[in-house]
Amino acid sequence: MKHDAPHKTDVIGRSGAENAILPLILTVLNDFHRQDISYCSWKSSKRVHRGLAGDGDLDLLVAKQDLHRAQAILLQRGLKLFPCVAYRDHPSMLSFLGYDEPSSRLVHLHLHFRLISGNSLLKNYCLPWQEAILARTVVHPMLPIRILDPVDEALLLIVRSCLELRRSDPVMLRNWRAETHKFALDRMELAVRDDRLTLRSRAAELLGDDLAEIIVAALYGKPALEDQRRLRRRIKRHFRPHRTYNAFEAGLRSLGRAVHWVAGSLNKRFLGASRPWSRRAPGGGHVVAVVGVDGSGKSTVVTTIREWLSQEIDTVPIYFGTGAGRPSFVLWPFKLIVPLITPLVRTKPKGASHGKISDRPPGPLYSMLLMIWATAVAVDKRIKLSAAHRGANRGLVVITDRYPQNEIDGFNEGPLMSRLAVVPPWLRRFEATAYSLAHRLPPDLVIKLIVPPETCAKREPDMDPAVVTSRIEAIPRLRFSGAHVVSIDAQQPLADVIRAVKKEVWRIL
Repeated sequence: MKHDAPHKTDVIGRSGAENAILPLILTVLNDFHRQDISYCSWKSSKRVHRGLAGDGDLDLLVAKQDLHRAQAILLQRGLKLFPCVAYRDHPSMLSFLGYDEPSSRLVHLHLHFRLISGNSLLKNYCLPWQEAILARTVVHPMLPIRILDPVDEALLLIVRSCLELRRSDPVMLRNWRAETHKFALDRMELAVRDDRLTLRSRAAELLGDDLAEIIVAALYGKPALEDQRRLRRRIKRHFRPHRTYNAFEAGLRSLGRAVHWVAGSLNKRFLGASRPWSRRAPGGGHVVAVVGVDGSGKSTVVTTIREWLSQEIDTVPIYFGTGAGRPSFVLWPFKLIVPLITPLVRTKPKGASHGKISDRPPGPLYSMLLMIWATAVAVDKRIKLSAAHRGANRGLVVITDRYPQNEIDGFNEGPLMSRLAVVPPWLRRFEATAYSLAHRLPPDLVIKLIVPPETCAKREPDMDPAVVTSRIEAIPRLRFSGAHVVSIDAQQPLADVIRAVKKEVWRIL
């Protein structure tokens, strides 16, 4: 049963309340209304404005008969389907992400085709009320979106609290105080808005007379929703036929998903391994390389883009330099030794960027140290190249600070032993294999940050000016085996640089 679609002026002609709504979301909602899609926001009406403004996810319940038309609208408006990893997936829910260019923010829409509830990692219950609830939806009094009828919202709130507020759920337990507080605030507001008799009648219609009185008492009574143990048992018993898995299998699956969730959280925070843990990029992942001379803003761009994407998509940063970024376990001990050896090397040969540069050929000590260092760096790059592309094959978005290349020797992440006249041939070949691997495994997108020498001199005063100039001149010659390359003027304001990079990254996802 379809609701009556509001007139276009009901959607667009509202007062300033819609000014904070992201244009992309407003466009999608207008399309839903024009094409008479039966839908509503089925979570808290109190916080629906956050989803419309892009400050949180927007959960939309869509009638099954409108499933494909709703997806077509989202795809037509530039949103993309991002699948969850297997242990987080549910067949009745799809996640669409979109890039709202005016605000430079990601939009996250959850399309629900059934009313699903349960713990955070396993929504085991499908509530059979979808058609009845969609038939009673109303237009929000201030915002251009359809929401639940207040009585239905109160009834769903009570049922969801019984099925979702469980301390055995590790995700819920981690956010227990915030989640119970949200349920309490929604309960207080709905208790003021809803009529007791109407709620009882609706509860009797959907749950039966024996549960109706308990539901009413749960909304208007004193005990907190998380403490309604008797009601929780009754609700679970009532919806037992609507479970996806029986209690035993649901327990095993919940345990397995909890282990995966913990491992993924640890990986995201500490390890940075190329393993997906939440939501993958559609059609496989991508490797995005940010390159430029020192002082062009590579690290800032990589950090910002990673923070932007990782809110919704599994994203891994990889640092291909030898400076302050995270090294592999092979390079790590050598980086610890560098501060001890640096005082022994008073000058560096031509090709080095920092320190005192000498025109004389490198001496035996420096040559030996550089060969050892170049070998460790080559192994480090091979490890990280393999990790980056394996991660992309698994659906990750890999953002790299720099990228190895063998088009130009001596700098811009090229081979280092070319600075030395005498190197054992086998060692030179060993180093070359790491950089030839980079040639065989080019990134999907290369962002070149272009800055003039004067800007680099201000940002990196310790760099040799001649080296800076030669490297800036070499940047345009780097092709990265035919990868898609975009050059961005990094001298413009940082906000404009970030906006330009976001646009290019979103385009390839």
